Amino acid sequence: MRRMIKLLIVSAAAALVWAPVQARADGYFSPWAGTQFGSNIHNGRAGVGISAGGMGAGVIGGEFDFGFSPSFFGTKTDFGNNTLLDLMGNVIVGVPIGGQQGAGVRPYVTGGVGLIRTQIDGGQVFHPATSKNELGTDAGAGVMGYFNDHAGLRGDLRYFRTDSLHWWRLSAGVVIR
Repeated sequence: MRRMIKLLIVSAAAALVWAPVQARADGYFSPWAGTQFGSNIHNGRAGVGISAGGMGAGVIGGEFDFGFSPSFFGTKTDFGNNTLLDLMGNVIVGVPIGGQQGAGVRPYVTGGVGLIRTQIDGGQVFHPATSKNELGTDAGAGVMGYFNDHAGLRGDLRYFRTDSLHWWRLSAGVVIR
């Protein structure tokens, strides 16, 4: 009898340990378009990109942000082909108002570090082509608003900085969770 009770206890413990549990991560994917402005660039430079991340336990999470900005420094006539790429790894903190399912709003703050690459291929102002990889930081805030369980809109304002550049990016896009 004791042997049977031990077997039942061990079986119940194993069932609890290996039982499937509901996933609590709140993942998202957000293609965006935006404008960039600040002291190092001409105002209104366009950019596009993708942000993807997840919110573990509903409040704190991580995010990867990739941005591409053609003609970041100015026109092709003056600077030739010139681009800026940013790939940032961020921590994101946001409180889901209305819960993690269905319609709701999630204001958030974010910040992190990553790679910022600039490239200038000539033109009238810069004849020698140049490219530069730098460690950069970003910090910002925004809001994600969901219409249902899976789709919504996202607005975001971020500040980027390297040793030689600093600028702001205002972006908007869809968000899919």
